[in-house]
Amino acid sequence: MQRRHNGKASKIRDQFTKQEKRSRINHSKRSVGRHEVRSWTAAAKESLCLMWQKVKVQLMLSMSFLVAVCWYCRRLYSFLAQLLKRWSNYLQRKLIRNLSVLTEVDLLGYSAREWKGETKQAKHMREAYEELFWSYHIKYLRQVRKDNYCVLRAVLFQIFSQGIPFPTWMKERDILKLPEKLLYSQGCNWIQQYSFGPERYTGPNVFGKLRKCMETLKTNWTEVSATKDQEERGNMCNTLFSDESKEHKLYEAIKFIMLYEVVEAYEQIKNREEPIPNLFNLLLARDSSSDPLSFMMNHLNAVGDSMCLDQVELFLLAYLLEVKIRVYRLHKFNTEEFQVNYPDEYRREWNEISLLTEDDRYYHIPLFRT
Repeated sequence: MQRRHNGKASKIRDQFTKQEKRSRINHSKRSVGRHEVRSWTAAAKESLCLMWQKVKVQLMLSMSFLVAVCWYCRRLYSFLAQLLKRWSNYLQRKLIRNLSVLTEVDLLGYSAREWKGETKQAKHMREAYEELFWSYHIKYLRQVRKDNYCVLRAVLFQIFSQGIPFPTWMKERDILKLPEKLLYSQGCNWIQQYSFGPERYTGPNVFGKLRKCMETLKTNWTEVSATKDQEERGNMCNTLFSDESKEHKLYEAIKFIMLYEVVEAYEQIKNREEPIPNLFNLLLARDSSSDPLSFMMNHLNAVGDSMCLDQVELFLLAYLLEVKIRVYRLHKFNTEEFQVNYPDEYRREWNEISLLTEDDRYYHIPLFRT
């Protein structure tokens, strides 16, 4: 009995042992499976972390690069803007410094600055400016560089800025041929003594230089007068009258045309041809300009260098340019000569320009406002 009982107990223990082994094996398998899953998950997480670290580094580098580029572009833009501003200011200062006809200023303000004090002359000039302001509606003026080309500059600047075309007689003749005509047709060999203002040049190349002056006058006058837009024409004038070399060529061309007109009038007087305007009689009646040669040597050659045009020559200038020049002479205030016209006789279709002078030597440009 006892043996049977022991045998059954042994079988039961064996069964439990087998079940426990199977249970342990199954548990072990499940543990291995869970461990494998956890290992795979951990590996995946680790891979993702590594990838993210790499991507993060790349993103940070890219962002740093973009920030650096933006900062550099901003600094570059700031630098270029400052450079452009400085260059613009430099050009503007240079243009203003070289500009021979300045921008408009208030008339009474100019008078107060230029004529301070309580001297008799200062009071007289301030009264004259006030008369212009209240009675003649001249509210502003443009200052003209004070040199010996002053009156020529003031006249030509207004002709160009108003878009006044060529005089009738210039349209009918080729002014480029005038120097050769004087030499070959009228035998004026003395033209080689012509002097170009402050340059004081005389020599065999006079005709070449005169032709360049005439070309400069014709080209610029044609171009400016053909420009209809007033603002654009004003900008062209500002550019032209800030170029000293071109300016001087313009004035020397006008001087030579004045000489040419005197030569023609003198020949007409000698040949007793058709009557000539009285201004030529006045000009040739002077001891210092009794003929074209003396007129050139004693007057025109010095214009631009040591002399300006005088009153008689203003008549000639207005006549050959076919404009009426009205001059307000402030030093003649309260006299009949306060306002004068050049020439006395002019055609109705001629354009009018105005000048303002304090001493009959230097001139400014008055601007009217109603």
